[in-house]
Amino acid sequence: MLDGKIEVQCLKDLNIEIDIPEPHDSLEKNAREKSTTIHSITGNACFGEDTGLEVEILSGAPGVKTARFAGEQATTSQNIDLLLEKLQDQSNRKARFRTIISLITEKGDEHIFEGICEGKIATQKSGTQGFGYDPVFIPDGSDVPFAEMSMEEKNKFSHRKKAMAKLLDFIQTKYGEN
Repeated sequence: MLDGKIEVQCLKDLNIEIDIPEPHDSLEKNAREKSTTIHSITGNACFGEDTGLEVEILSGAPGVKTARFAGEQATTSQNIDLLLEKLQDQSNRKARFRTIISLITEKGDEHIFEGICEGKIATQKSGTQGFGYDPVFIPDGSDVPFAEMSMEEKNKFSHRKKAMAKLLDFIQTKYGEN
């Protein structure tokens, strides 16, 4: 997503094996948990992200519990099945994916970037691409769910792509092209 404009090292590249929990009640706090934890270990600029699916008729659920909607050990299929069950007789299927990126600079300053993809939840699963709720999420401007799109097509709508574009713009503005 960063088009090779900056070099990103993941935890594995740094030989850091840590599972950072997502214990908070907001995407922002979970993203901050990740970025501040890694910053405290490395002292380097770093970012963490959290993403949630927010369904209007469910008051924003599953939201911060997106990966654990059907329970702590639930599979993706179980999460989707529960979502479809809860929306079974609902005409309002409006939903959005929201990504929050927390960037911690070398000096410890935090900057937040948000990406949103509006859409709706389909009535049944379709497609084999992607992951998570991709088989049931249809972005506004499309007639098919993410799971039926190539990565290039998905990135035209992607909440993560939007948040990463804001992060990249910030980095280029603050630190220049190099």
